[in-house]
Amino acid sequence: MTTIAHDITDTTTDWITLTRRVGETLRADVARRDRTGDISIEAYDLLRATGLSAALVPTEFGGGGVSHRDMGEILRELGRHDPSTAVAFAMHTHLVAAQVWRHNHGIDASAVLGKVAAGAILVSTGASDWVESNGRAKRVDGGFLVSARKAPASGCEVGNVVVTSVRHGDAPEGPQVLHFAIPLDAAGVRIEKTWDTIGLRASGSHTVVFEDVFVPDAAVSLTRPADVWPPVLNVVIGAAMPLVLAAYLGIADAATELTAALVAERTEPHTFQLAGEMMNAHTTAADLIAAMFTDSDDLRFENTDAHAARTLSRKTVAADALVDTVRLAIETVGGAGFSRTCALEMWYRDIHGCLFHPLPRARQTRFTGRVLLGNTPIG
Repeated sequence: MTTIAHDITDTTTDWITLTRRVGETLRADVARRDRTGDISIEAYDLLRATGLSAALVPTEFGGGGVSHRDMGEILRELGRHDPSTAVAFAMHTHLVAAQVWRHNHGIDASAVLGKVAAGAILVSTGASDWVESNGRAKRVDGGFLVSARKAPASGCEVGNVVVTSVRHGDAPEGPQVLHFAIPLDAAGVRIEKTWDTIGLRASGSHTVVFEDVFVPDAAVSLTRPADVWPPVLNVVIGAAMPLVLAAYLGIADAATELTAALVAERTEPHTFQLAGEMMNAHTTAADLIAAMFTDSDDLRFENTDAHAARTLSRKTVAADALVDTVRLAIETVGGAGFSRTCALEMWYRDIHGCLFHPLPRARQTRFTGRVLLGNTPIG
Protein backbone atom coordinates (compact mmCIF):
# COMPACT_ATOMS: atom_id res chain seq x y z
CA MET A 1 0.00 0.00 0.00
CA THR A 2 2.79 2.43 0.86
CA THR A 3 4.43 1.75 -2.51
CA ILE A 4 1.16 2.32 -4.40
CA ALA A 5 0.48 5.59 -2.58
CA HIS A 6 4.05 6.73 -3.15
CA ASP A 7 3.88 5.96 -6.86
CA ILE A 8 0.54 7.76 -7.26
CA THR A 9 1.69 10.86 -5.40
CA ASP A 10 5.04 11.03 -7.15
CA THR A 11 3.55 11.03 -10.63
CA THR A 12 1.20 13.99 -10.31
CA THR A 13 0.75 17.44 -8.82
CA ASP A 14 -2.88 17.74 -9.93
CA TRP A 15 -5.64 16.81 -7.44
CA ILE A 16 -7.97 15.43 -10.11
CA THR A 17 -5.22 13.39 -11.75
CA LEU A 18 -4.28 12.14 -8.31
CA THR A 19 -7.87 11.13 -7.64
CA ARG A 20 -8.11 9.42 -11.02
CA ARG A 21 -5.04 7.33 -10.21
CA VAL A 22 -6.54 6.34 -6.86
CA GLY A 23 -9.83 5.47 -8.56
CA GLU A 24 -8.12 3.38 -11.21
CA THR A 25 -6.27 1.50 -8.49
CA LEU A 26 -9.56 0.74 -6.71
CA ARG A 27 -11.72 -0.01 -9.75
CA ALA A 28 -10.70 -3.65 -10.22
CA ASP A 29 -12.21 -4.60 -6.86
CA VAL A 30 -15.46 -2.60 -7.10
CA ALA A 31 -17.64 -5.37 -8.56
CA ARG A 32 -16.48 -7.89 -5.96
CA ARG A 33 -17.19 -5.49 -3.10
CA ASP A 34 -20.60 -4.75 -4.58
CA ARG A 35 -21.35 -8.46 -4.24
CA THR A 36 -19.89 -8.91 -0.75
CA GLY A 37 -20.73 -5.53 0.78
CA ASP A 38 -17.17 -5.13 2.10
CA ILE A 39 -15.85 -1.61 2.53
CA SER A 40 -12.49 -0.90 0.89
CA ILE A 41 -9.85 -0.49 3.58
CA GLU A 42 -7.34 0.01 0.78
CA ALA A 43 -9.32 3.03 -0.41
CA TYR A 44 -9.07 4.84 2.89
CA ASP A 45 -5.40 3.96 3.25
CA LEU A 46 -4.87 5.61 -0.13
CA LEU A 47 -7.04 8.62 0.67
CA ARG A 48 -4.96 9.25 3.78
CA ALA A 49 -1.59 8.50 2.24
CA THR A 50 -2.13 10.73 -0.79
CA GLY A 51 -3.49 13.64 1.25
CA LEU A 52 -6.94 13.47 -0.35
CA SER A 53 -8.64 12.98 3.01
CA ALA A 54 -7.23 16.36 4.11
CA ALA A 55 -7.42 18.12 0.75
CA LEU A 56 -10.16 20.51 1.91
CA VAL A 57 -8.34 21.45 5.13
CA PRO A 58 -6.78 24.95 4.83
CA THR A 59 -3.02 24.94 4.37
CA GLU A 60 -2.45 26.77 7.67
CA PHE A 61 -3.72 23.65 9.44
CA GLY A 62 -1.61 21.29 7.37
CA GLY A 63 -4.12 20.38 4.65
CA GLY A 64 -4.27 20.71 0.90
CA GLY A 65 -6.20 23.98 0.83
CA VAL A 66 -8.46 23.08 -2.10
CA SER A 67 -11.68 25.00 -2.64
CA HIS A 68 -15.17 23.69 -1.92
CA ARG A 69 -15.79 23.37 -5.67
CA ASP A 70 -12.49 21.56 -6.24
CA MET A 71 -13.34 19.12 -3.46
CA GLY A 72 -16.56 18.45 -5.35
CA GLU A 73 -14.54 17.70 -8.49
CA ILE A 74 -12.41 15.26 -6.49
CA LEU A 75 -15.52 13.44 -5.30
CA ARG A 76 -16.98 13.52 -8.80
CA GLU A 77 -13.85 11.90 -10.24
CA LEU A 78 -13.79 9.25 -7.50
CA GLY A 79 -17.48 8.52 -8.14
CA ARG A 80 -16.66 7.57 -11.73
CA HIS A 81 -14.52 4.70 -10.47
CA ASP A 82 -15.81 3.59 -7.05
CA PRO A 83 -19.28 4.90 -6.16
CA SER A 84 -19.48 3.36 -2.68
CA THR A 85 -16.15 4.82 -1.62
CA ALA A 86 -16.97 8.21 -3.17
CA VAL A 87 -20.31 8.56 -1.38
CA ALA A 88 -18.89 7.37 1.95
CA PHE A 89 -15.92 9.71 1.52
CA ALA A 90 -18.35 12.57 0.88
CA MET A 91 -19.67 12.02 4.41
CA HIS A 92 -16.19 12.71 5.78
CA THR A 93 -15.58 15.69 3.52
CA HIS A 94 -18.88 17.38 4.32
CA LEU A 95 -17.97 17.39 8.01
CA VAL A 96 -14.62 18.94 7.11
CA ALA A 97 -16.44 21.50 4.95
CA ALA A 98 -18.62 22.55 7.88
CA GLN A 99 -15.48 23.17 9.93
CA VAL A 100 -13.95 25.19 7.09
CA TRP A 101 -17.14 27.29 7.03
CA ARG A 102 -16.67 27.91 10.75
CA HIS A 103 -13.05 28.91 10.18
CA ASN A 104 -14.07 31.27 7.36
CA HIS A 105 -16.52 32.95 9.73
CA GLY A 106 -14.01 33.53 12.51
CA ILE A 107 -14.96 30.52 14.65
CA ASP A 108 -12.13 28.37 15.98
CA ALA A 109 -12.09 25.03 14.13
CA SER A 110 -8.41 24.24 14.62
CA ALA A 111 -8.88 21.14 16.76
CA VAL A 112 -10.94 19.19 14.21
CA LEU A 113 -9.06 20.48 11.17
CA GLY A 114 -5.76 19.58 12.79
CA LYS A 115 -6.95 16.02 13.42
CA VAL A 116 -8.06 15.63 9.82
CA ALA A 117 -4.72 16.97 8.58
CA ALA A 118 -3.05 14.32 10.74
CA GLY A 119 -5.08 11.57 9.04
CA ALA A 120 -8.33 11.29 10.98
CA ILE A 121 -11.42 10.12 9.10
CA LEU A 122 -14.65 11.69 10.36
CA VAL A 123 -17.89 9.71 10.48
CA SER A 124 -21.26 11.45 10.29
CA THR A 125 -24.56 10.30 11.79
CA GLY A 126 -26.44 13.42 10.68
CA ALA A 127 -28.95 11.71 8.39
CA SER A 128 -30.46 9.82 11.31
CA ASP A 129 -30.12 12.65 13.85
CA TRP A 130 -31.62 15.62 11.99
CA VAL A 131 -33.45 18.14 14.23
CA GLU A 132 -34.86 16.00 17.00
CA SER A 133 -31.93 13.54 17.28
CA ASN A 134 -32.35 10.28 19.19
CA GLY A 135 -30.82 8.37 22.07
CA ARG A 136 -30.51 9.54 25.66
CA ALA A 137 -27.96 11.50 27.66
CA LYS A 138 -27.67 11.36 31.44
CA ARG A 139 -25.85 14.12 33.31
CA VAL A 140 -22.93 12.87 35.46
CA ASP A 141 -19.92 14.55 37.01
CA GLY A 142 -17.88 16.19 34.28
CA GLY A 143 -20.11 15.29 31.37
CA PHE A 144 -22.77 12.85 30.19
CA LEU A 145 -23.37 9.14 29.82
CA VAL A 146 -24.77 8.61 26.34
CA SER A 147 -26.66 5.68 24.83
CA ALA A 148 -27.96 5.60 21.26
CA ARG A 149 -28.06 3.76 17.96
CA LYS A 150 -26.96 5.76 14.95
CA ALA A 151 -27.47 4.60 11.38
CA PRO A 152 -26.41 4.95 8.68
CA ALA A 153 -22.86 5.89 9.63
CA SER A 154 -20.93 5.64 6.36
CA GLY A 155 -17.31 4.58 6.66
CA CYS A 156 -17.59 3.79 10.37
CA GLU A 157 -15.39 0.69 10.05
CA VAL A 158 -12.45 2.78 8.88
CA GLY A 159 -13.23 6.03 10.73
CA ASN A 160 -11.54 7.53 13.75
CA VAL A 161 -14.00 10.11 15.10
CA VAL A 162 -17.80 10.02 15.02
CA VAL A 163 -19.56 13.39 14.84
CA THR A 164 -23.05 12.99 16.25
CA SER A 165 -25.76 14.31 18.55
CA VAL A 166 -27.95 12.85 21.28
CA ARG A 167 -31.17 13.96 22.88
CA HIS A 168 -31.01 15.12 26.50
CA GLY A 169 -34.66 14.83 27.42
CA ASP A 170 -34.18 15.48 31.13
CA ALA A 171 -32.39 18.82 30.84
CA PRO A 172 -33.67 21.30 33.47
CA GLU A 173 -34.51 23.88 30.79
CA GLY A 174 -36.46 21.37 28.72
CA PRO A 175 -35.42 18.78 26.11
CA GLN A 176 -32.06 19.60 24.57
CA VAL A 177 -29.82 18.13 21.88
CA LEU A 178 -26.11 17.76 22.55
CA HIS A 179 -23.67 17.86 19.62
CA PHE A 180 -20.28 16.25 20.13
CA ALA A 181 -17.45 14.27 18.58
CA ILE A 182 -16.07 11.14 20.19
CA PRO A 183 -13.40 8.60 19.13
CA LEU A 184 -14.81 5.44 17.62
CA ASP A 185 -12.53 3.42 19.88
CA ALA A 186 -13.96 5.01 23.06
CA ALA A 187 -15.27 2.66 25.73
CA GLY A 188 -18.87 1.69 25.05
CA VAL A 189 -18.79 2.42 21.31
CA ARG A 190 -19.26 -0.48 18.92
CA ILE A 191 -20.34 -1.13 15.34
CA GLU A 192 -23.15 -3.44 14.26
CA LYS A 193 -22.93 -4.53 10.63
CA THR A 194 -26.47 -3.74 9.56
CA TRP A 195 -25.88 -2.25 6.08
CA ASP A 196 -27.43 -4.61 3.51
CA THR A 197 -28.99 -2.61 0.70
CA ILE A 198 -29.80 -2.47 -2.99
CA GLY A 199 -26.99 -0.08 -3.84
CA LEU A 200 -23.83 1.49 -2.43
CA ARG A 201 -23.32 -1.86 -0.77
CA ALA A 202 -19.63 -1.27 -0.02
CA SER A 203 -20.03 2.11 1.69
CA GLY A 204 -19.84 0.55 5.16
CA SER A 205 -22.86 2.53 6.35
CA HIS A 206 -23.46 0.40 9.40
CA THR A 207 -24.91 1.24 12.82
CA VAL A 208 -22.79 2.85 15.53
CA VAL A 209 -24.01 1.84 18.98
CA PHE A 210 -23.32 3.88 22.12
CA GLU A 211 -23.79 2.11 25.45
CA ASP A 212 -23.21 4.42 28.43
CA VAL A 213 -20.39 6.22 26.64
CA PHE A 214 -18.85 9.00 28.71
CA VAL A 215 -18.86 12.29 26.82
CA PRO A 216 -16.95 14.98 28.75
CA ASP A 217 -18.33 18.50 28.87
CA ALA A 218 -15.33 19.67 26.84
CA ALA A 219 -16.37 17.42 23.94
CA VAL A 220 -19.83 19.01 23.66
CA SER A 221 -19.58 21.62 20.89
CA LEU A 222 -23.21 22.77 20.93
CA THR A 223 -26.26 22.45 23.16
CA ARG A 224 -29.55 23.52 21.59
CA PRO A 225 -33.29 23.20 22.22
CA ALA A 226 -34.75 20.00 20.82
CA ASP A 227 -37.47 20.10 18.15
CA VAL A 228 -36.68 23.71 17.12
CA TRP A 229 -34.94 24.40 13.82
CA PRO A 230 -31.25 25.01 14.62
CA PRO A 231 -29.25 27.42 12.42
CA VAL A 232 -26.31 25.00 12.54
CA LEU A 233 -28.19 22.79 10.09
CA ASN A 234 -28.28 25.61 7.55
CA VAL A 235 -24.49 25.43 7.61
CA VAL A 236 -24.47 21.65 7.28
CA ILE A 237 -26.89 21.73 4.33
CA GLY A 238 -24.95 24.42 2.48
CA ALA A 239 -21.61 22.71 3.07
CA ALA A 240 -22.72 19.12 2.52
CA MET A 241 -25.24 18.89 -0.28
CA PRO A 242 -22.98 20.11 -3.13
CA LEU A 243 -20.28 17.62 -2.10
CA VAL A 244 -22.65 14.69 -1.68
CA LEU A 245 -24.35 15.30 -5.02
CA ALA A 246 -20.95 15.68 -6.71
CA ALA A 247 -20.08 12.09 -5.79
CA TYR A 248 -23.31 10.90 -7.42
CA LEU A 249 -22.65 13.09 -10.46
CA GLY A 250 -19.51 11.03 -10.99
CA ILE A 251 -21.69 7.92 -11.28
CA ALA A 252 -23.84 9.66 -13.89
CA ASP A 253 -20.69 10.76 -15.75
CA ALA A 254 -19.49 7.17 -15.96
CA ALA A 255 -22.92 5.98 -17.11
CA THR A 256 -23.14 8.49 -19.95
CA GLU A 257 -19.59 7.77 -21.07
CA LEU A 258 -20.13 3.99 -21.12
CA THR A 259 -23.45 4.37 -22.91
CA ALA A 260 -21.90 6.50 -25.63
CA ALA A 261 -19.21 3.87 -26.16
CA LEU A 262 -21.68 0.97 -26.25
CA VAL A 263 -24.05 2.52 -28.80
CA ALA A 264 -21.52 4.41 -30.92
CA GLU A 265 -22.15 2.25 -34.00
CA ARG A 266 -25.95 2.37 -33.83
CA THR A 267 -27.98 4.52 -36.21
CA GLU A 268 -31.59 3.84 -35.15
CA PRO A 269 -33.57 7.08 -34.66
CA HIS A 270 -34.76 6.00 -31.21
CA THR A 271 -31.15 5.52 -30.04
CA PHE A 272 -30.32 9.14 -30.91
CA GLN A 273 -33.48 10.32 -29.16
CA LEU A 274 -32.81 8.34 -25.98
CA ALA A 275 -29.19 9.45 -25.93
CA GLY A 276 -30.34 13.05 -26.21
CA GLU A 277 -32.83 12.62 -23.37
CA MET A 278 -30.08 11.05 -21.25
CA MET A 279 -27.86 14.05 -21.84
CA ASN A 280 -30.68 16.47 -21.01
CA ALA A 281 -31.01 14.82 -17.62
CA HIS A 282 -27.24 14.73 -17.10
CA THR A 283 -26.86 18.40 -18.05
CA THR A 284 -29.68 19.39 -15.69
CA ALA A 285 -28.01 17.58 -12.79
CA ALA A 286 -24.54 18.95 -13.56
CA ASP A 287 -25.78 22.54 -13.91
CA LEU A 288 -27.75 22.41 -10.65
CA ILE A 289 -24.79 21.01 -8.72
CA ALA A 290 -22.52 23.67 -10.24
CA ALA A 291 -25.01 26.32 -9.09
CA MET A 292 -24.90 24.89 -5.57
CA PHE A 293 -21.13 25.37 -5.49
CA THR A 294 -21.41 28.87 -6.92
CA ASP A 295 -23.86 29.91 -4.22
CA SER A 296 -21.73 28.34 -1.50
CA ASP A 297 -19.13 31.07 -2.23
CA ASP A 298 -16.33 28.68 -1.29
CA LEU A 299 -17.89 28.04 2.13
CA ARG A 300 -18.47 31.71 2.85
CA PHE A 301 -22.25 31.65 2.34
CA GLU A 302 -24.50 33.27 4.93
CA ASN A 303 -26.22 31.10 7.51
CA THR A 304 -29.83 31.62 6.45
CA ASP A 305 -32.94 29.49 6.09
CA ALA A 306 -33.30 30.84 2.55
CA HIS A 307 -29.89 29.51 1.49
CA ALA A 308 -30.68 26.11 2.97
CA ALA A 309 -34.09 26.02 1.30
CA ARG A 310 -32.65 26.87 -2.13
CA THR A 311 -29.87 24.31 -1.71
CA LEU A 312 -32.39 21.63 -0.82
CA SER A 313 -34.60 22.52 -3.78
CA ARG A 314 -31.66 22.08 -6.10
CA LYS A 315 -30.77 18.82 -4.37
CA THR A 316 -34.21 17.34 -5.05
CA VAL A 317 -34.30 18.32 -8.71
CA ALA A 318 -30.68 17.26 -9.25
CA ALA A 319 -31.31 13.89 -7.59
CA ASP A 320 -34.27 13.22 -9.88
CA ALA A 321 -32.13 14.15 -12.88
CA LEU A 322 -29.29 11.89 -11.74
CA VAL A 323 -31.61 8.91 -11.43
CA ASP A 324 -33.14 9.71 -14.82
CA THR A 325 -29.67 9.89 -16.36
CA VAL A 326 -28.75 6.33 -15.44
CA ARG A 327 -32.24 4.99 -16.17
CA LEU A 328 -32.06 6.49 -19.65
CA ALA A 329 -28.54 5.13 -20.06
CA ILE A 330 -29.88 1.60 -19.57
CA GLU A 331 -32.82 2.27 -21.86
CA THR A 332 -30.49 3.61 -24.55
CA VAL A 333 -28.22 0.56 -24.36
CA GLY A 334 -31.11 -1.87 -24.18
CA GLY A 335 -31.28 -5.28 -22.53
CA ALA A 336 -27.51 -5.57 -22.10
CA GLY A 337 -27.67 -2.68 -19.64
CA PHE A 338 -30.00 -4.71 -17.45
CA SER A 339 -27.42 -7.47 -17.05
CA ARG A 340 -25.09 -7.68 -14.07
CA THR A 341 -22.26 -8.13 -16.54
CA CYS A 342 -22.72 -4.44 -17.41
CA ALA A 343 -21.63 -1.72 -14.99
CA LEU A 344 -24.82 0.21 -15.71
CA GLU A 345 -26.77 -2.26 -13.58
CA MET A 346 -24.69 -1.49 -10.49
CA TRP A 347 -24.65 2.24 -11.18
CA TYR A 348 -28.45 2.27 -11.48
CA ARG A 349 -28.74 0.74 -8.03
CA ASP A 350 -26.07 3.04 -6.60
CA ILE A 351 -27.50 6.27 -8.04
CA HIS A 352 -30.76 5.79 -6.13
CA GLY A 353 -28.90 6.52 -2.90
CA CYS A 354 -29.04 10.22 -3.73
CA LEU A 355 -32.78 10.23 -3.03
CA PHE A 356 -32.32 9.46 0.66
CA HIS A 357 -29.89 12.16 1.75
CA PRO A 358 -31.55 15.02 3.61
CA LEU A 359 -34.05 15.97 2.63
CA PRO A 360 -36.17 13.48 0.68
CA ARG A 361 -38.61 15.13 -1.71
CA ALA A 362 -41.73 15.28 0.47
CA ARG A 363 -39.84 16.75 3.43
CA GLN A 364 -37.85 19.12 1.22
CA THR A 365 -40.87 20.63 -0.51
CA ARG A 366 -42.55 21.26 2.83
CA PHE A 367 -39.32 22.81 4.18
CA THR A 368 -38.87 25.08 1.16
CA GLY A 369 -42.53 26.04 1.04
CA ARG A 370 -42.55 27.02 4.70
CA VAL A 371 -39.45 29.21 4.26
CA LEU A 372 -40.88 30.85 1.14
CA LEU A 373 -44.04 31.81 3.03
CA GLY A 374 -42.17 33.32 5.96
CA ASN A 375 -42.32 30.42 8.41
CA THR A 376 -39.65 28.48 10.26
CA PRO A 377 -38.36 25.50 8.22
CA ILE A 378 -40.10 22.93 10.43
CA GLY A 379 -43.31 22.99 12.40
